[in-house]
Amino acid sequence: MTSCLRNSAGVTLIELLVVMVILSVLAAGIMPLSQMAYKRSKEIELKQNLRIIRKALDEYKTLVDEGKIQTQAFSSGYPKNLEVLVDGVDLQGPVPFRKKFLRRIPKDPMTEDGTWGLRSYFDEPDSDTWGGEDVYDVYSKSEKQALDGSYYKDW
Repeated sequence: MTSCLRNSAGVTLIELLVVMVILSVLAAGIMPLSQMAYKRSKEIELKQNLRIIRKALDEYKTLVDEGKIQTQAFSSGYPKNLEVLVDGVDLQGPVPFRKKFLRRIPKDPMTEDGTWGLRSYFDEPDSDTWGGEDVYDVYSKSEKQALDGSYYKDW
């Protein structure tokens, strides 16, 4: 009977504990790497979205400077809000047509609600409040720090 118990297949408590320790060490090593990869992908998305909006703002300003978009006197030449870039404007010329700069306004991936901070042409460069005259620049409202040590709001 004693020989039957010694030959029985199974796992001892020590073997089970060793396996659990090995798995927890592996999981502890993988978690920071996955969090960093997630944060890096959000940063890439933020850079792309900022580039898209800023390019649309620059294109709008270029068309105003060329006289293809009619504006009021003494205006900065930038759109009144971001929705103008989506709705489009009527271009002047021999064949007038409606120019749309964006299909949709990209979301800010670093904030919960996805809204952007806006700066007017007449605002201070480091201002956190929007004057409301026009949209000269956009920035992230996130107070968090990036992987490189800079703050998202400064991008």
